[in-house]
Amino acid sequence: MTYRLVIGNKNTSSWSLRPWIALKQAGIPFGEICVNLRDPDVKAQILRYSPSGKVPALLANGEVIWDSLAILEYLADAHPEAGLWPKDPRARAMARSVSAEMHSGFAPLRQNCSMDFVARTPRADIDVATEADVRRIVALWRDCRRRFGTGGPFLFGGFCAADAMYAPVASRFRTYLPDLSAYGDDGTAQAYVDALFALPAMAEWEKGARAEAQAKG
Repeated sequence: MTYRLVIGNKNTSSWSLRPWIALKQAGIPFGEICVNLRDPDVKAQILRYSPSGKVPALLANGEVIWDSLAILEYLADAHPEAGLWPKDPRARAMARSVSAEMHSGFAPLRQNCSMDFVARTPRADIDVATEADVRRIVALWRDCRRRFGTGGPFLFGGFCAADAMYAPVASRFRTYLPDLSAYGDDGTAQAYVDALFALPAMAEWEKGARAEAQAKG
């Protein structure tokens, strides 16, 4: 199987990070097609690869899979050995639930704390709706770790698709809200953020994001 992943700017494209880090963590070889989302003809560029006109898109032997969560599901089916979903049925159901919640929810956090991977701009306060999102995510992470995370540092022990879905959230927290104790964290959420950023794949993504920022500047 030959894969190419169409992605946007590494500093800002949170949806691109999700399948990218899943592929890296699973050890699945792939090529990158990087599109500058600031280009005036960006939609036309993406439409060469994906009918949605959006990133990411996975090109897989003549097929196109668009949307981050759809790509993760496709990879999980195509590579069961990668363990992109937990084996335990209860853990797997919860992993899919929290991934779907991320996929469809947390609009205030997305709008008010957009991903800026290399920035460090802590905020003293946030609006009520964004705070509610942060508290929900902190509680959700704590529940996953408590119930199913004893086998490793990630939400369900070993790295899985749910961690790929929340990797950009960890970036947002690092950029804007480095002290999660103000939002009900007992240390679990901060340890999880640290675990994600300890991954070589996250360091590789950050290197790419910094290179983009330097080229822009």
